Amino acid sequence: MASYKDPSFTERTAAAREARERALKRLAEKPAPDAATVAARAATLAARAAAAAQKAAERREAIARAKADKIAAREAAAQKASAAAKPKLTPEEQKALRDARYAARKNRK
Repeated sequence: MASYKDPSFTERTAAAREARERALKRLAEKPAPDAATVAARAATLAARAAAAAQKAAERREAIARAKADKIAAREAAAQKASAAAKPKLTPEEQKALRDARYAARKNRK
């Protein structure tokens, strides 16, 4: 069985150069893309971009609608709560209630 032979620097550089030349030759032999194919791909990409933009716009509109609905619901709840709240008292009535609370507090002691 033969032992492993370390390749020298020149052998390694020559192998790298040959590999690079083979890759360039393969690339040069590859046919150029057809104009119709390129145009079809561009059209497909444009259609995908338009669909994505439309979907994003719809998503933004849905979010805006949801926020508006939420605000409207909050306002409706606030109006309902204010309608169910106690009626406004006149300053004289407020003073009378305050005096009654004060008197009740004094009587407890």
